[in-house]
Amino acid sequence: MNIIDFLLCETPPEWVQAALANLDTLLIDHANCEKKAAGAALNLTYKYVDRRPMLLRLSKLAREELRHFEQVLALMARRDIDYVHVSPSRYASALRKSVRTFEPARLTDILIVNAIVEARSCERFGCLIDVLDDELSDFYRSLLKSEARHFNVYLEMARDLCADDRFEARVAHFLDVERELVETPDSDFRFHSGKPQSVAFRD
Repeated sequence: MNIIDFLLCETPPEWVQAALANLDTLLIDHANCEKKAAGAALNLTYKYVDRRPMLLRLSKLAREELRHFEQVLALMARRDIDYVHVSPSRYASALRKSVRTFEPARLTDILIVNAIVEARSCERFGCLIDVLDDELSDFYRSLLKSEARHFNVYLEMARDLCADDRFEARVAHFLDVERELVETPDSDFRFHSGKPQSVAFRD
């Protein structure tokens, strides 16, 4: 599935400008996102040990996310960027608020949320490729294919768990939430933050 057609909105140009002005924060939070993505996949392998085909796909996905985490850390080291703590954005926690609590609906919703997060990551890589320096542009271009694959893996697993009508309704629900998070003002700049509101820009 085409990611641009899947998501309900594009990244606001204001976010791209904030990214250019806050490259350190962008890379630090990107590292956090890759680490969290690996953890999310691994957590599912602990929770759903009876789903063997899903376990194998999640294990491979987690390894790729950890490799991306290592690549971001190496890139930061070359630029003398310290890996310091930054608070998480509202994005992922807000998406997960309406995840249902009973199975297999809970698993379906988590997989859909993970798919949307991967889709937005991929879309933002695309936004950044044309505006960053050559090293960063090449790096984000190299991630596009794998992030798009992760998106499709999560979406396919979610689709396999429920009837088409319920699946489409849940996807639509979470995409509506996601669009609001991307388009509304956000007080913090992060990799998945919304439209910048009051950001402390760096030179």
